[in-house]
Amino acid sequence: MTGTISFQGMPGAYSDLACRNAFPAMTTLPCASFEAAIDAVRDGRAALGMLPCENSLAGRVSDIHALLPDSGLFIVGEQFQRVEHCLLGVKGARIGDIRKAHSHSVALGQVRRILADLKLTPVVEADTAGAAQLVAEWGRKEDAAIASSLAAEIYGLHILRANVEDAAHNTTRFYVVAPRPAPADPAAPNLMTTFMFRVRNVPAALYKALGGFATNGVNMTKLESYMINGAFTATQFLCDVEGHPERPGLRRALDELSFFSTEVRVLGVYPMAAFRLAQGDSD
Repeated sequence: MTGTISFQGMPGAYSDLACRNAFPAMTTLPCASFEAAIDAVRDGRAALGMLPCENSLAGRVSDIHALLPDSGLFIVGEQFQRVEHCLLGVKGARIGDIRKAHSHSVALGQVRRILADLKLTPVVEADTAGAAQLVAEWGRKEDAAIASSLAAEIYGLHILRANVEDAAHNTTRFYVVAPRPAPADPAAPNLMTTFMFRVRNVPAALYKALGGFATNGVNMTKLESYMINGAFTATQFLCDVEGHPERPGLRRALDELSFFSTEVRVLGVYPMAAFRLAQGDSD
């Protein structure tokens, strides 16, 4: 696929890397915020958007759960990106020269071991790629960045040490979004459906609403809840399940869900990523 794909962050961010790995023929469009990345797809400057929804260490990306249901966009795919942090320095710097490590707060929390081993002072920056850009601009041997190998390439930094993350399984999952839903054959294997719903404010509403997925043999892989407009009594849920909404089991489950909910809306039907299928094979 050709065209442009938007992401939040600076060139060299892990979202940029996810875009390039998933769609190598597309041009990546850096955006200052998730809202800007979504707007780029809505107004036609980008054909697709790459939005992170969860990380195996940090958990859900709450901004996406809040923004996506009202964005008018549809999920047409998923991408999993391994987060392989590198310790980046200016050309000529050695490990012994480094005194400070600059990065996003989440990234710094994922490399505590090397920070302790090298006695580095962590310095929080806006994002990982931005930290790499700053270190390159400063040109000081005592400053390093925790960022991707792509950031090293873009900003002309030297990889002092690769794979410095504490957990080897550190992986971010992304939703690929588009202005229109992707056609999906109900009979096709290995499909995912993402939808949002709101339950009625009555006792055991969620228990009753989700019962249909169990009785109809539908595998639910993700269920997230979040408050609506600051109201403690109004909760919205975002859910990922396996299958197509037109398949009998999932259709019956969604019908039962609708009976106990004030709103049910499908946000996308899309193929499972190869990463997910490989994990299933290894279980």
